[in-house]
Amino acid sequence: MTTADILELAAAALIIGAGLYLMRRRAADGSRRGSQGGVILLLIGALVAIHGLGLMNYRPSPAELEMRR
Repeated sequence: MTTADILELAAAALIIGAGLYLMRRRAADGSRRGSQGGVILLLIGALVAIHGLGLMNYRPSPAELEMRR
């Protein structure tokens, strides 16, 4: 795992933490509903974490490898 991957995972953790904070924070009027911004931050944080773990890297199938030979 490279330094860039570790930094990307740390950024993902911060984004997810911010999303959780926004979701749990109550509005000034006492509403029990969360923030849509918090949900969006959670989704962005999940995508950044998936990318940081290398799960979006292209891995050719055995048939594609065979075609290249």
